[in-house]
Amino acid sequence: MSEAVIEVEGLWKIYHQLVAVEDVHFTMYRGEAFGFLGPNGAGKSTIVKMLLGLVEPTAGRIRVLGEPVSHLPTRRRIGYLPELPHFHRWLKAGEFLQFHGQLYGLRGQQLRSRSSEALELVGLSGREKQKLGTFSKGMLQRIGLAQALLNRPELLILDELVSGLDPVGVRDMRELLLQLKREGISIFLNSHQLADVEALCDRVAIINQGQIIKIGVPAQLFVETIALDIRVDTITDELLERLRAVTLAIQTHPADPGALTVEIEREEIAADIAEIIHQNGRRLYLLAPQKASLEHLFLQTIDSARQRAKTALSEQLHV
Repeated sequence: MSEAVIEVEGLWKIYHQLVAVEDVHFTMYRGEAFGFLGPNGAGKSTIVKMLLGLVEPTAGRIRVLGEPVSHLPTRRRIGYLPELPHFHRWLKAGEFLQFHGQLYGLRGQQLRSRSSEALELVGLSGREKQKLGTFSKGMLQRIGLAQALLNRPELLILDELVSGLDPVGVRDMRELLLQLKREGISIFLNSHQLADVEALCDRVAIINQGQIIKIGVPAQLFVETIALDIRVDTITDELLERLRAVTLAIQTHPADPGALTVEIEREEIAADIAEIIHQNGRRLYLLAPQKASLEHLFLQTIDSARQRAKTALSEQLHV
């Protein structure tokens, strides 16, 4: 089994009477990219702060790179970029990296070399003497990532990395993270950018109202019905009646009279649908599964969790 870089067991955080994080358990392994997804207020940032030792848990156990979060030498093996980093805008880019490098214990030629390396990685090479106050929001995001890479971290914790970047910047950051992952850096990505999580992460945790709902490989994380797009020459009442016998739901499209979308429980039912269409004397032009995006599945999971919570609360009130 791979070595664990983050171990969380029975983690709670309670502010007065507000439960921000409730009994969270998960393990992240070395070399893995682990995605953390959830709506605003779900507890994501609170968990990140506890992983970094910035917030004290109410209860539970956390180990990062095999040590408690209070272990100072271990913190120097971690790179971190918060969602809204504060920049000393009067500093030049090189001065900013020099300052942060010294916090890691870097000095002299090693620090200068690491600074140049980090700037090149994030696409800011040659900007050493430019003041941060003249940087765009996307450039500030890049210099923030550069400081997180100064110490060549074993674990990189990123909070909403691509906020403020244009589409080209988003692509460049995604390619950079994939490169870092190939080089063996473990990446913990807290993000609302579901496309980036889907492209980068080996596993994903969905969190809502302080609780982890699901953890798994993005492609296998959700169990749901299969949606098929169908196009025929003519849709008849008889055809619809026969299709209802083998499908869970049927949706017609008034703007496209020959088009249907159906939901089925198992893939093999698609063959039955094709047979029914031919038996009904209709010509079949299209029978294709819809690819469910991670965004759709994420929203579906959150909506289901909220509905279960409302139902449970309603039952409690009527007891």
